[in-house]
Amino acid sequence: MPALSEVVDLLHGWYPPSTAEGWDAVGLVYGDPGQQVKRVLFAVDPSPAVAEEAADWKADLLVVHHPLFLKGVTGFAATTPKGRTLHTLAKADCALLTAHTNADQAVGGVSESLALALGLEDLVPILPAPEAPRDKLTVFVPADAAAPVRAAIAEAGAGRIGDYELASFTSAPGQGRFRPLAGANPMLGTVGVIETVEEVRVEVVLDRSVRTAVVQAMLAAHPYEEPAYDVSELADPGLVGTGTGRIGTLPQVSLAEFAAAVAAALPETRHGVRVAGDPERPVRRVAVCGGAGDFLLDHVARLDVDAYVTSDLRHHPASEFVEKRGPALVDVAHWAAESTWLPVVEGRLRDALGDAVETRVSAVVTDPWTMHL
Repeated sequence: MPALSEVVDLLHGWYPPSTAEGWDAVGLVYGDPGQQVKRVLFAVDPSPAVAEEAADWKADLLVVHHPLFLKGVTGFAATTPKGRTLHTLAKADCALLTAHTNADQAVGGVSESLALALGLEDLVPILPAPEAPRDKLTVFVPADAAAPVRAAIAEAGAGRIGDYELASFTSAPGQGRFRPLAGANPMLGTVGVIETVEEVRVEVVLDRSVRTAVVQAMLAAHPYEEPAYDVSELADPGLVGTGTGRIGTLPQVSLAEFAAAVAAALPETRHGVRVAGDPERPVRRVAVCGGAGDFLLDHVARLDVDAYVTSDLRHHPASEFVEKRGPALVDVAHWAAESTWLPVVEGRLRDALGDAVETRVSAVVTDPWTMHL
């Protein structure tokens, strides 16, 4: 059986906590990283009923989407619902992990799972997540000193591109010219005399976060007293598949047919599916956002899409959106939309660990609405 730390590392690799919003609270909430994990339960909400289900099934880890403690607390006595949840899990020796906004944006995350559940294809983010800012360092160095300079900057973190490291480019030799002035202590040449040296051009890309370390390593390894170099900031190519929401396509249907397909694809709730728009409107290109997506309304209004599927739309933002005569709105239950992610992450963990763990999606419906008259 894997240790909890191994399972956490897998989940954090797919849904890095560093990509969560600053206000969010994600990651391992409770549990001993060294404990063994045999059973993992997945749920949208860490409710007392879900905790009871985890305890009854003897789960070793409960993975949820919504945080148990989004704000700081000074205690978690079992006199409150949140306290009862953690108290139940603690008594059952069941760890708790949250993947919230870090799972919303990720490949294989909540919005992508919702889009795929609705049959959308050719998915791209509504708002692509920017790549980590990158730079390119160019330095001119004598040919016989190029290897140690490349090694030094690689050790400092330069030259890493995706799954590759030690990536660099060295051009054919050229001539470097300089004249040392009074006070200089040149490795080559004489003060006051123009010197010509055979040099090569070394280029390497690097994350901006290691820029200072890489430049310092280059200066320390370079044989010249005053090396010639430059650092250029690289443009974001916009190729990352992560980001907020998703846009996809499907064979053209009417809005009424699309809404019916949405209702059939999602778990049944008392909320149902609310629609704003002409039922006969053609729908082919669709934007979706798992969870509460009204913060994207202004952006979606400018997109070339026929419908926007999300949750928790409020009266005034929805009304103003409709007045702009943009995409149709399809409002679904928050829990139902996000529950589409659970079988995806469950399958991902099962594929990664095989028979070493048992996995299950919670049978508890945590949608809060019980009647719709």
